[in-house]
Amino acid sequence: MSSSSDQKLAHVALLPSAGMGHLTPFLRLAALLTARNVQVTFITPHPTVSLTESQALSGFFASFPQVKQKQFHLLPPEENSADPFFYHMQLIKSSCHLLSPLLSALTPSPSGFITDMTLASTIIPITQAISLPNYVLFTSSAKMMTLFLSYPTLAGSKALDDLDETDVIKIRNVELMPKSLVPPPLLQKSNNFFKNSFIENGMKVIESCGILLNTFVSFELESLRKIDDGEVLERLPPVVAIGPLPPCDSEKSKLQLPWLDDQPAGSVLYVSFGSRTALARDQIRELGEGLIKSGSRFVWMVKDKKVDREDSEELEEVIGHELMERVQEKGLIVKDWLNQEVILSHPSVGGFLSHCGWNSVMESAWHGVRILAWPQNGDQKVNADIVERIGLGTWVKSWGWSGEMLVKGEEIAERIRESMGNESLRIQALGIKEDARKAVGFGGSSYKGLTELISMWKHF
Repeated sequence: MSSSSDQKLAHVALLPSAGMGHLTPFLRLAALLTARNVQVTFITPHPTVSLTESQALSGFFASFPQVKQKQFHLLPPEENSADPFFYHMQLIKSSCHLLSPLLSALTPSPSGFITDMTLASTIIPITQAISLPNYVLFTSSAKMMTLFLSYPTLAGSKALDDLDETDVIKIRNVELMPKSLVPPPLLQKSNNFFKNSFIENGMKVIESCGILLNTFVSFELESLRKIDDGEVLERLPPVVAIGPLPPCDSEKSKLQLPWLDDQPAGSVLYVSFGSRTALARDQIRELGEGLIKSGSRFVWMVKDKKVDREDSEELEEVIGHELMERVQEKGLIVKDWLNQEVILSHPSVGGFLSHCGWNSVMESAWHGVRILAWPQNGDQKVNADIVERIGLGTWVKSWGWSGEMLVKGEEIAERIRESMGNESLRIQALGIKEDARKAVGFGGSSYKGLTELISMWKHF
């Protein structure tokens, strides 16, 4: 006979941070836990930054009525910020003292509280005070996590200041990555929100009960080994790779793009730089020229503003009338947010020109779609490096960070032709797709990792 603790349902609460890049993995984790018979309470900071976030949440709760929603009403904003997403993260952090009564009132009492890595320094003390086990979902790669864990020490010793761009960063004689991959805000001598947050959260995350990673063992074997062996930092809590987090039912809407259905299998390049990266107008137009000259079919999601609520201009105003007409001969341009998961799963899509946000990398791995990497900011050069090393795609390093140089249409066209014509890359991407699905399938490394966590929550 099974014991009562085996029959007991685990109850876990989740709290994401601001932006689709942080919300998406939390929604997928909530869906995955629900499928594994875990009771989930999803705490939603209110209001959201973007319309896309609001719509994603509405669609999720309609698809998963068994998930309890609790709204976390944020304190009124005091001042505005140049980056609305960073500002919203700060707003969530400054409101976190209001979480204690909300968490204490949950029934049954949760066995764990999973929060975003950007909130670790604020929330871990709160959960410690009420004896609630706190787990951190790290929404980037294991390789980026090696920097996250090491950076407080590196910043304190000023070790990065003495390195050239090509030099490799080391911690305790363990090689992490070239300095050129590090997000620029972390290399600035002056303080900034990203840098301060990175230090505070990197120091506090070691006090959590566990760190969950949206990656899989065969994709990031070396970085996970360095973390597990204590080479990066000793006395870490358990670090568990549970990815790639599969798309949930609320994302599998019917795609209303009949044009895509009419294209040959694997012939279309999907072009998107994520939910918060807006290219400069002159770069948008060079990209349009490049797409035309490449000769490839494409679906291009154009983004002109960081926040979709502010993105009110018509496509023709952004791209220009003449270019708009020429582009439409070979491809499809959209300005409204597209469900990337549905696009990448479409049989006609065979390539992805991407900024290499980590969700995009995991979705490409899940669907076996090769990437042409064009990192723009944040962790994206680290991610592009992983993509190139594992054989999921290629990366043009000379293009630099967003805005560092104007990449001309001719060069963009040449790189697109190379990527879409690379048969070995296509085959490698399909092999990675198999590995990704094995990892989360029954008996796979990510499946086992999550099973152990659920078992622990049941016995809490």
